[in-house]
Amino acid sequence: MPLEIVTPDEAAPSTSGLRHGVLSPLETLSQSISAIAPTTSPALTIPAVFALAGNGTWLAYALACGATLLMALCIARFARTSASPGSLYQFATSLLPPLGSRTAGWALLLAYTATGSSVVGGFLNYARVLLPAAHAVPASLIVLAATAAATFFAYRDVQASARMMLWIEAASVSMISLVVAALLFRTGLHVDMQQLTLQHVSGSGVRLGVVLALFSFVGFESATTLGHEARNPLRTIPRAVIQSAILAGLFFLTCAYTETTGFRGLGLDLGASQAPFRPLSALAHIPFLGPLIDVGAFVSMFACTLACITAAARVLLKMAQDGLVHPHLGRAHATNDTPHLAVLTIGLAVSVPAVALAARGASGADIYAWMGSLAVYGFITAYLLAAAALPFALRRRGQLTPAAAALSIAAALAMVLAMAGTLYPIPPTPYNWLPYIYLAYLATGLTYFALTSRRTPPHTQSF
Repeated sequence: MPLEIVTPDEAAPSTSGLRHGVLSPLETLSQSISAIAPTTSPALTIPAVFALAGNGTWLAYALACGATLLMALCIARFARTSASPGSLYQFATSLLPPLGSRTAGWALLLAYTATGSSVVGGFLNYARVLLPAAHAVPASLIVLAATAAATFFAYRDVQASARMMLWIEAASVSMISLVVAALLFRTGLHVDMQQLTLQHVSGSGVRLGVVLALFSFVGFESATTLGHEARNPLRTIPRAVIQSAILAGLFFLTCAYTETTGFRGLGLDLGASQAPFRPLSALAHIPFLGPLIDVGAFVSMFACTLACITAAARVLLKMAQDGLVHPHLGRAHATNDTPHLAVLTIGLAVSVPAVALAARGASGADIYAWMGSLAVYGFITAYLLAAAALPFALRRRGQLTPAAAALSIAAALAMVLAMAGTLYPIPPTPYNWLPYIYLAYLATGLTYFALTSRRTPPHTQSF
């Protein structure tokens, strides 16, 4: 059996300033599950994928699930030998050239932050749907209040935050699962031939659907940001990464199949639905669950915002300790043991674009779609660099095998194809501007580091 290498991050967890070993395996899993926000995909993303892929929605999710599982296996190989709050950025730092590792850090930081802004937009959308009085409140104020509340929880206590996220998602997913199970029981377990044979499905529609379906999975790796706060991190974090990818994939596939079948039976267009589980719960003869699922999606948006702030703050903490950003952001709170300055910074970064777009009249659904699409660029970049770094890590430990090399190549190729799918055919405005915004962001981050590269990397401090 090969000897495992213990990294400095694992050997000296206290150097991060974060609370050590406070999160159980279930609480660690809840970080990834909440970042995925499984309630939001059946409610918002699956209808959008259906609008592109039609009866091929299940296939789009199957392909996205396959690509995600490849990345989960790659990331788990890293997480078995290194535990750090830096997540994929830390994995790339010691294995790739400086440009690659810094790009991974900035890409992952934008990915979590933009996802937080995206789901705040979803929170706004459901606030307007569920609460008539919310129409009298400025949209920007709703966005600001939701982000401030999530930032407060992330600032105070990571364990309490993890538990809250776990129960929110458990309740929401349970209600959706009950409706899906009731529909399958009512219609009988039979194969929907229109879906199986991909009737009226185009290849381009499925390809675009795969890219959108990938957004349902992003954040599955965010448990790796809890490397110092999870118990037995070299065991619990790899399991959490793989389990979240598998559980989310099975859940999304089942929901995609059932929603497509159910809406066909109702004679309604799933792609045009903004609250699909209201008619589906009525079809399942449990109509009272429809509004409750909408409430669950509403609260799940908040949980996902909290998860994104939690993850992004820990990446920012590690980047500060490595000298990529201001050293003060590498400090941890002396009482709460949270990266408090990084949390406040990320909370501000999450709120600014969402508040600005809301103030300019953008709907919650538009904010969700635009910022989510921007986040995909960051995730794909970070995943691609992690897949590319895996062979170097295994070779350093004398564990590189043909199977591991094939896994790395397959995962990297899946990310390259996903990135190509976001660029061609050229999407409509404003999506066609997102690649340029992303490249400008990366250039700004890398330039900032180049201008301040003479600064000595700071030591972690607490106060």
